[in-house]
Amino acid sequence: MLHNPLLPGFYPDPSICRVGGDFYMVTSTFSYFPGVPVFHSRDLVHWEQLGHCLDRPEQLPLDWRYMSGGVYAPTIRHHDGLFYMVTTNVSGMGNFYVTAEDPAGPWSEPHVIRGAEGIDPSFFWDEDGRCYMTATTDWAEHDPGVWVAGIDLARDCIVGERVLAWKGAMVNAWSPEAPHIYRKDGWYYLLIAEGGTEDYHAVTIARSRSLLGPYEGYPGNPILTHRHLGLDYPICNVGHADLVQLEDGAWYMVALASRLIGGYHKNMGRETFIAPVDWSGEWPVVSPGTGRVEWLYPAPALPQRPFPPVDQDDFTALCWNTLGTPAPETFVARRHALTLRSPLDWLVPDDLPRMPVPNGCPGFYGRRQQHSAFAAEVTLTAPESGEAGFMLLQNGFNHLRVGVTRTAQGVVARAVRSEKCGKPDYLNPREYPRHVDVLWEGAAEAEVRVGIAACGQAHRLLVNGAEVALADGSFLGSETAGGFIGAYVGCYVSGAGAEATFRDFRYTGEEEAHG
Repeated sequence: MLHNPLLPGFYPDPSICRVGGDFYMVTSTFSYFPGVPVFHSRDLVHWEQLGHCLDRPEQLPLDWRYMSGGVYAPTIRHHDGLFYMVTTNVSGMGNFYVTAEDPAGPWSEPHVIRGAEGIDPSFFWDEDGRCYMTATTDWAEHDPGVWVAGIDLARDCIVGERVLAWKGAMVNAWSPEAPHIYRKDGWYYLLIAEGGTEDYHAVTIARSRSLLGPYEGYPGNPILTHRHLGLDYPICNVGHADLVQLEDGAWYMVALASRLIGGYHKNMGRETFIAPVDWSGEWPVVSPGTGRVEWLYPAPALPQRPFPPVDQDDFTALCWNTLGTPAPETFVARRHALTLRSPLDWLVPDDLPRMPVPNGCPGFYGRRQQHSAFAAEVTLTAPESGEAGFMLLQNGFNHLRVGVTRTAQGVVARAVRSEKCGKPDYLNPREYPRHVDVLWEGAAEAEVRVGIAACGQAHRLLVNGAEVALADGSFLGSETAGGFIGAYVGCYVSGAGAEATFRDFRYTGEEEAHG
């Protein structure tokens, strides 16, 4: 069976392509480093991470203070023996692409595309071999929509006029974005997302006999949305999709969506889901029979090819990220041991420090929360200065943490809840007050095991296996905290020059059965 979510945890904006019998998929990473994970499958059921497209600091300058900045909406395509990943770094660089002969890497240095405005770029090669690019308009200067133009990959620039191809299915559609072009039966089909990435998110489609348009919208739009199912439906804000055709002619769609936890709360952010598509007629029909994304689907008629299990508790596993572009001395990761350093006091409650980019990375090393019920723990040695601990991080303001410090009276452990008040605007975080509550404080040894466990929104903060505090975690949902990202669990240090060691990380999780 195909189980949803296909990629659980914060893996939004999926893009997929097929090369022979192999499937490759990438997702957004925003301000986390390395950027744009690459996944591989041979049956659409089992997926293995091969690496990242952007795994070198020179490829990915990031400003961690803008956590919903960074890398938006990558597209992966294959042409003439070469893989292309095109995306936008909104924290600098704009639209660019990298290439690789092997999707596991190495990937090239970035090719910045001159004359390409907007976000969510995608490449399309026509039958004559010419390459075209589509992306969003610059909404500050134009009516929202998506444009199409030729691109010269030898000179990394747009050639000819950028043609406004479509403005979406709705009149004055909000956020028409995520465009992809496909050619089928003599038509060019333009697939986009519209309605924003929350309740009204949707996938719509148009077509034209000419690649440059004009495009005519499908009268039955949207072809996929959950906005009509209500705020208590367990899978919500479905949109931002890409299509792939199998060798036998069958079609599938990958899209982002969120799972609700304990009400309208999306702690894990936007995840990758999959649905079958019937494209036997002139227009695609997504999830035939129900028209909504289901928890389970029959798998395609492909040989089942599972990959060997990966030890994600290994600090060197590909699932781990830093927040922002790290300096070389920020961390040293070994299989079951981690040394983490911080150049700044990034957990201060009153202000966000100003650090240079790209080497302004705070002391955080984490992996995605992937289950609504989970337990995660690590053993740390108390730092000589500053604070070290374990954290469930939604953003720099909204998080739960268990921190350890040295004081004149000895080693102290604290359970802390940090929340920004009011619905924040992540573009202007300083305009909102922040509450930092110490939920528990007690003596600890120099070496202490700290952790966080959750069942739904009931979060337990742990010291040496014992619960020291209980907190409702609903403030960790993206609809409350703002921004586009999902929760991470991980190790942290804070304080200029602070350093700590961590070992024996463990993460276990489970989900309720569906279908």
